[in-house]
Amino acid sequence: MAAFALEPVTPRLGARLTGLDLGQPISEALAEDLRQTLAERLVLFLPGQNLSMAALKRATAVFGPLTRVPYIAPSPEDPDVVAVLKEADEAKIATFGGDWHSDFSFLERPPGGSLLQAVELPPVGGDTLWADQVTAWATLPEDLKEILTDRRAIQTGAPYGVSRAPSGALSRSIRITRGDPEADRERAHPAVRRHPVSGRAALFVNPTYTTRLDGMTEQESAPILARLYAHMTRPEFCCRHRWRPGDLTIWDNRATLHFAVNDYDGHRRLLWRTTFEGEVPIPA
Repeated sequence: MAAFALEPVTPRLGARLTGLDLGQPISEALAEDLRQTLAERLVLFLPGQNLSMAALKRATAVFGPLTRVPYIAPSPEDPDVVAVLKEADEAKIATFGGDWHSDFSFLERPPGGSLLQAVELPPVGGDTLWADQVTAWATLPEDLKEILTDRRAIQTGAPYGVSRAPSGALSRSIRITRGDPEADRERAHPAVRRHPVSGRAALFVNPTYTTRLDGMTEQESAPILARLYAHMTRPEFCCRHRWRPGDLTIWDNRATLHFAVNDYDGHRRLLWRTTFEGEVPIPA
């Protein structure tokens, strides 16, 4: 029996776990329960954790070795932690994670997932949304399934590169590398990937990093991808989290998209983020 209480957030996506203190030593039995629960529910919400950076890193290692993501400068306090920060005086700027995406899907081994600890929050706003890509694949119209089956999607780090570098004001609070031509390099991953723990298939394309489908031009891919993105983020596949002080969220990057809502100009928001390793995506 799991050492925590579980309350589903939606029928298939997300779970609120209570009765846990991840600041304490984590037994292997508990660690295995957490890994299995994450593989099944894909996003876990743990209230009242208030983890230190050291405890956050220990909790991250439950799910896989810590990894440092490229292009994003770490916190000055700890190289394994990213301070997801927007200052109160930063207004009308793009925010980190402010579009649907799967983190760094253009890497050879995209992250397996991440943990995010709330440190300082606006009085309202700054929610985060997740979308379930297992259910999105299972309910995909047959004509799109036929197109994607055994097909790869081309991913690039466009936001950090040259050819598609974003314009407009950017946050000074999160130092992001821009203009790196290496980020424009194309990498092909399966458009539908197999989860290594649950064995379930999930869509693995996203509007931030996917540029086209293999064997098609960007122009040929565009209407197909537009239909995919509209389907993948349908409300019935999503959950939305309103952050509370001390909240810890853990998500599986292999089978979800997420979106940081940028609606809190005039207020400071700080969360600590860690990331655990993933594998080369397994074709479904």
